[in-house]
Amino acid sequence: MGFVRRGRFRTGGGGGAARATGAAGGSGRTADLSPWDLVVVDLPAVRDAVALLALPEQLRRYLGRLLPADRQAARALRPVLAQLAGVPMPAEWAYEAAARADRELASVQAVIEHPGTAVAVVLEPGPAAERALRTARTGLALYGHRLAAVVANRLLPTASADPFLAGLSAGQQDHLKALAEQCAADGVPLRELPHLGREPREPDEAAVLGVDVTAAGFAPGGPGPATSRTRPDPWSVEERLADKGWFVWSLPLPGAGREALDLVRRGDELVVDAGGFRRIVPLPSALRRCTVAGAALREGVLRVRFTPDPTLWPR
Repeated sequence: MGFVRRGRFRTGGGGGAARATGAAGGSGRTADLSPWDLVVVDLPAVRDAVALLALPEQLRRYLGRLLPADRQAARALRPVLAQLAGVPMPAEWAYEAAARADRELASVQAVIEHPGTAVAVVLEPGPAAERALRTARTGLALYGHRLAAVVANRLLPTASADPFLAGLSAGQQDHLKALAEQCAADGVPLRELPHLGREPREPDEAAVLGVDVTAAGFAPGGPGPATSRTRPDPWSVEERLADKGWFVWSLPLPGAGREALDLVRRGDELVVDAGGFRRIVPLPSALRRCTVAGAALREGVLRVRFTPDPTLWPR
């Protein structure tokens, strides 16, 4: 993990495949008390990193199902309900612990979902890099996270006179072109870092590499997404009742394939499985009174069609 304060960079951790960066004063009690202008979190490999960023939302959902919003009434009627059900009801401390955990998780979730928070994926061009980037693109998009940059790390010199080194470099360049194509499809910058022959450990070594955390829109208070405190919803609803008789709910899923995509309507929620990730999304109020008519994945965008349910839709 590294921190930026008053323009100075301090390093204190190892490497990873993804880095989440954001304004420390973005939102929440923990963030507001932070003395740092910018926080850089060194995350684990891509798949674990996406799962980690999704964890606060998922845990809050589990807490909500365990102790739902109407728990206040249940707390008042706990002795009566315990006698009627014949089983012990949760004690007062359980409600208090759940409320405290929900507040803490909400604070973390607010920082993760703040528009000033973004992710940079660090890859070493090779056979596994293209698949890892596709996984990152799909998982981050599913959860609405902003991919600010892709960093091609440890690039070998391209003009070496050594045949062995020149062959390795040529292979890297082929994989680098494939990464550039994915970045171009999403409009994400691809940054290239040379191989130092060792791990960079000091701030001046990072400067030699040309690392600029503000270049990808990470600067707190800077232009672009960091100036807003509300992250735009990646889902968009298009009403086409007049000409088609349905609504279309769209979600960008770059890198996703049909073979790893699944949708399940469950009550007022839509369960989306994409690229090995799952997200349970509450439906907008209008779509809750509709039935799913079909779905299609084209050009990296998932579009789900909903038709009004005559038994629920107002006439």
